[in-house]
Amino acid sequence: MSMMMELLSNIFDRRYRPSEKNTLQKDSSVISLVDKLIGTAGESSGITLATQILDRFDELTDEDKLALFNHLSTNMDIDPDQVEVALEDYRKQPSKTTYHNYMEAVEPRRQELIRRLNQVSGATGKLVNMRADLLRLKKNSDTLAALDLDFRHLFASWFNRGFLVLRPINWETPAHILEKIIAYEAVHAIASWDDLRRRMQPEDRCCFAFFHLSMPDEPLIFVEVALTKGIANSVQSVLSDNREEISVEEADTAVFYSISNCQQGLSSISFGNSLIKQVAADLSSRYSNLKNFVTLSPIPTLMKWAKERGIDTSCQPFNDTKLLAAHYLLNEKGKNGRPYDPVARFHLGNGAKIYAIHNDADLSGKGIRQSGGAMVNYLYELTNVSENHEKFAATGYISTTQDVLKLSESLSPLLREKQHV
Repeated sequence: MSMMMELLSNIFDRRYRPSEKNTLQKDSSVISLVDKLIGTAGESSGITLATQILDRFDELTDEDKLALFNHLSTNMDIDPDQVEVALEDYRKQPSKTTYHNYMEAVEPRRQELIRRLNQVSGATGKLVNMRADLLRLKKNSDTLAALDLDFRHLFASWFNRGFLVLRPINWETPAHILEKIIAYEAVHAIASWDDLRRRMQPEDRCCFAFFHLSMPDEPLIFVEVALTKGIANSVQSVLSDNREEISVEEADTAVFYSISNCQQGLSSISFGNSLIKQVAADLSSRYSNLKNFVTLSPIPTLMKWAKERGIDTSCQPFNDTKLLAAHYLLNEKGKNGRPYDPVARFHLGNGAKIYAIHNDADLSGKGIRQSGGAMVNYLYELTNVSENHEKFAATGYISTTQDVLKLSESLSPLLREKQHV
């Protein structure tokens, strides 16, 4: 598989390397190199300049990076007057020429700059890191937000599903990739190599990750899966050192208990929906005995929401976290009318249903702080995923079970009565 990835990467990343005689122009600032790159027509000189910019960028201070980002935002933006003229020309006489002129007018030059930077071998990963710096530095700047939208626009094409490769991660995976799994685990921290081995080596445990063809050694997102008898109701039971291993043939359920995004620079570029659906489909075709595909998910903003609403979670009935979580997941919405909780938005938007909520399901310090220890199962019924997705996308409809609905209904009237809550 690694040899195939390397071959595909070389084919996909068909870039030129500058010759050794093309040395860095040390007397030129990165901003001046950027201006030269966007103005050059030569392919070889363009690749040389792109290499210099990417190499030099890594050495910049945050102040210099911010200056570069501001330069791209202000000096390589669209010209509204030119857009207006081009649109009027196209409106008066639609043709290939007027449409082409309009397309050129509405695309900021910085998008073309990012494309030219991406001609260099290994540039895609460096541009992902560049956007990570942009996200870290931009704060509330509307000007830099527009630059971020340009990155997102291009990344959405470069990282679409057709360029992603699903690879199993196991105890035989090269160590340098396993090290990254340890580092990137964002849900349930991996404490040691022994801890990793317990998650990767047993027959009833597996892990899958998406890789991009031009970043074959960098996982983009990965999911850890426990094969179990019955639906797991606590992460302690899943990760216990003393649990009894079972054979794959004994399992009837695949539990997705941890999903971690690995690249900050790919924030808001969605991979998780494709990852879960493909892993579920692959496991279903491989093991016919698997009947249930569920998550064991955190509720990371439950306690934050309760605090914002002035809810005293030490008092009855609000100290029953399961009741509180049921109301919260089904009824509390953000500004866009979608669930307040980001994990709920993700899974419900992906076509899952809220299946069950459990108290004392994550007793780690993080689990108690975020959700009072509660966790939720989102069920992926492969025959209903598309229908649930369409309903949620069109109307915000949340698919759930009668048990969860009853939990919510038992608490929601109390919350409505308490105007101060």
